[in-house]
Amino acid sequence: MYEMTREQWWEFALTGTRTGKMAVTRANGAPHVTPIWFVLDSVDGEDFVVFTTEMKSVKAKAFGRDPRFAMLVDDQAPPYSYVFIEGEVTLSEDLDDLVTWATKLGSRYMGAERGVEFGQRNGVPGVEYLARGRITRVTARGNISD
Repeated sequence: MYEMTREQWWEFALTGTRTGKMAVTRANGAPHVTPIWFVLDSVDGEDFVVFTTEMKSVKAKAFGRDPRFAMLVDDQAPPYSYVFIEGEVTLSEDLDDLVTWATKLGSRYMGAERGVEFGQRNGVPGVEYLARGRITRVTARGNISD
């Protein structure tokens, strides 16, 4: 087992179509975990998890109460590795940004040829938020079973 560097965990998290398992807290205090499509972004030395979420979703409602999240990205095949990310989300309704990032998400998970289709489908005003999660802590371990 080894601790991943920033470059290693960044590459690991963005490999293929691995989903993030996003955890938030419901209003009654119960945990809620859901898979998400995500990409990573870095601005002015800060790292972000970027994703979209429906305005009426459990995640969006949770972020309205408490912006904190935890997200796991893992490899389910030996030698097993994972990245555990903690952070705080800001939700935005900026349509241009929403369409841009929804297109990037669609391209990552559905292929470049379908990116625009998913960007338009998910970049809908009044329906989806753009979520930018500022990363505050990362635990990343590679080759757990070695």
